[in-house]
Amino acid sequence: MKKIALLAILFATTPVLANDFYYAEYASPDAEYEAPTAVATRDNYIGLRLHKNERISYAFDRRNGGSATLRDDNVGFGAYIGNRLTDFLKLEFETMYSGIDDTKRNLDFNFDIWANMVNVYLYRAYGNAVEPYAGIGLGFSTIWSDIASATDTTFDLSYSVMVGVNFALNDRVDLNLGFKYIKYGDADHTASGGTFATTDIDATEFYLGAAYKFGLK
Repeated sequence: MKKIALLAILFATTPVLANDFYYAEYASPDAEYEAPTAVATRDNYIGLRLHKNERISYAFDRRNGGSATLRDDNVGFGAYIGNRLTDFLKLEFETMYSGIDDTKRNLDFNFDIWANMVNVYLYRAYGNAVEPYAGIGLGFSTIWSDIASATDTTFDLSYSVMVGVNFALNDRVDLNLGFKYIKYGDADHTASGGTFATTDIDATEFYLGAAYKFGLK
């Protein structure tokens, strides 16, 4: 009988003790909430790129017949600024220069190209150190051309596709290597009688870039 009475007392008092412990532990007005520590990530970046044109092509086509294609290996440069929108998506603005100065079929060809592109990348980070990516770009190019002393300036639509790998050297500096195909656009050559020729310009390029990361998320 004594055992039954003791069990009844324990059964009755256990909820009260548990309730008191709960409020003492979690519901005290003096208890302070500690927010979880945020992990800082640098989502903005700015950088420079050097690109090596592999056989950049200038396909010169006369309206009244006759054509010539210039292919040249040269080096261009550019700058870019971007933001990591999510853990797998980046948005970037890139501006870059390329050009050629050559002679073919007794004609002097001189082109200067300044392209301004908006690039979108899909990427995946491995261990915050290696980041393969693929992307597409769309923008406009300004093409200054001088063929046999006939000078013209053309604005045209440009597009590109690229793949590459980004390497985090530390928490501030990234190194990126990539391969790109870019269609710079078509340059129109005009005279008093109107457009007499068009040059189609595209290239495959290898590039090397370095970026500085800033900003906290």
